[in-house]
Amino acid sequence: MEIKPLNDMVLLSQVEAEEVTKGGIILPESAKEHPAEGIVEAIAADATDEVAIGDRVLYKKFSGEEIVVDGKKYRLVPAGDLLAKYVESDTIPE
Repeated sequence: MEIKPLNDMVLLSQVEAEEVTKGGIILPESAKEHPAEGIVEAIAADATDEVAIGDRVLYKKFSGEEIVVDGKKYRLVPAGDLLAKYVESDTIPE
């Protein structure tokens, strides 16, 4: 099944939470902090030109609506709630 976002929405596949801390402690499911980041899977036609399909983005923590399609978790987020995207770079621009 394919999902096509409407009304300025962006469809994200959610990035999984860390299972082990940097110190080596294994976290149970109830203690994991779910990151507010995802991979752009689809974009509404009028949503934004700043991200493309496949970009890894950060969004507001409690933004959007979680949906499950064919057993996979997705999040529909308004384009205005996207905060940043990861970019490949040698240095941070000033």
